[in-house]
Amino acid sequence: MSFDEDDSVVLHDEHSEFDGETGTITQTMESMFGDVTYTISFEDGQETGVPEDALEEADEDDDTDEDEE
Repeated sequence: MSFDEDDSVVLHDEHSEFDGETGTITQTMESMFGDVTYTISFEDGQETGVPEDALEEADEDDDTDEDEE
């Protein structure tokens, strides 16, 4: 599955400080070999060069935790 800018995604990268967090794709980059990597913006920063296989489409409910008190 490919992603587009402004898509909400969950990052799965155990080496990233944003592992498991939901963010928004701010940029897509395609290498000359046809590989696509993404820049993801999170509340506390961003992650660049993220491969497609490290991303999962976020559920609409993942964006907020306002229901929890």
